[in-house]
Amino acid sequence: MKITKHILVGLSLALGVLSCKESMKAPETPKEQIVKKVTAKDILGNPDYVAISYGGYRMTSRDSQPTIPQLKEDLKLLHAMDIKILRTYNVQLAQAPNILKAIKELKEEDVNFEMYVMLGAWIDCLNAWTDQEPNHDIESPDNAAEIDRAVALAQQYPGIVKVIAVGNEAMVKWATSYYVQPDVILKWVQHLQALKNKGTLSKDLWITSSDNFASWGGGENQYHVKALEELMAAVDYLSVHTYPMHDTHYNPTFWGVFGQENEQTHLEKIDAAMLRAKNYAIAQKDSVARYMKSLGISKPIHIGETGWASASNGLYGPNGSKATDEYKEALYYEHMRNWTNENGMSCFYFEAFDEPWKDAHNSGGSENHFGLFTVDGKAKYALWKLVDQGVFKGLTRNGNTITKTYNGDKEALLADVLSPPAKGKVVLN
Repeated sequence: MKITKHILVGLSLALGVLSCKESMKAPETPKEQIVKKVTAKDILGNPDYVAISYGGYRMTSRDSQPTIPQLKEDLKLLHAMDIKILRTYNVQLAQAPNILKAIKELKEEDVNFEMYVMLGAWIDCLNAWTDQEPNHDIESPDNAAEIDRAVALAQQYPGIVKVIAVGNEAMVKWATSYYVQPDVILKWVQHLQALKNKGTLSKDLWITSSDNFASWGGGENQYHVKALEELMAAVDYLSVHTYPMHDTHYNPTFWGVFGQENEQTHLEKIDAAMLRAKNYAIAQKDSVARYMKSLGISKPIHIGETGWASASNGLYGPNGSKATDEYKEALYYEHMRNWTNENGMSCFYFEAFDEPWKDAHNSGGSENHFGLFTVDGKAKYALWKLVDQGVFKGLTRNGNTITKTYNGDKEALLADVLSPPAKGKVVLN
């Protein structure tokens, strides 16, 4: 076909209009830049969102707060392990706000970085941590300010803070320095739920309290009070703690070498005992579920804390229940991850890194050794496979590359692993 001058002019005008229309269109957003909106309901119990309890303290006192660069160093390590939910414990100190800031910065630096927070608000009774007698029936006047700080952070970082936990083991009666009655926790949970209803907080934010299984009604009848029933109805889910390791000393019904197990090998005895430890934890969670069901209440249950120390010079070590070493810690970690993943529960495993401030006057105390990493960044046995896979390549802690404890010598590690005592012969000194 012969193209005339008039046709060329017409084509030119048409193309010009199309070009103008195209230029007016909003540029397409690359898929990796689309902000993913997730809620607590989406991530809790989702095996793609692995949870852990985190404290970044490296010194024997919390007076030395971890810096933003140190926190980012840790968060990169955890993200490499596919951990995407952190649990913190208070907003009195700088660490929790700085964690939120560090996550925000990492998300800005890398669109593929994804991490969320279960933000803890610490709750005390009157005279807690003082030289005066704690009054467990009256709350500390500091609690209101702590809740206000948590609310402010949830408002400032709505894309990161997905849960607020009112109190940590704040109702269990062995927390003699600070525990409160359930009505105190209930008061603040209801306060936060009211803020959600008013739109002051996101309606997708979940509210809970994180406490021992007994405090949630799975133990003695003394915990079965009206305020606890109302609390169960008020929270969005129950955050339940279970610590079989502690009960290798306090209630060693499951701990030891039983019957025909005496004929087994050293490691077979340990494997059997650790399987019972897992079942012990399951039984504690189930006891809470039964109590909740007896009240006609149905709420999700997630494991807010559980863990196993890798060392102890006290009740759980060589002169006690012989429970603590890196081999047993690794078995427990694997058991708890598998169980909770298979049953649609989150497990905020305690904990990511050793924290030497926990028992500052006793470096060998078990509280200092619950981490999957040592303070200087060595990966304990539970993580050796990840080191072999190169998961931590290029990452550091305190400037140290991530290497294995025991220099990766499994025989040397196993030399420190003791069998549980014969049943009924646990040393309780």
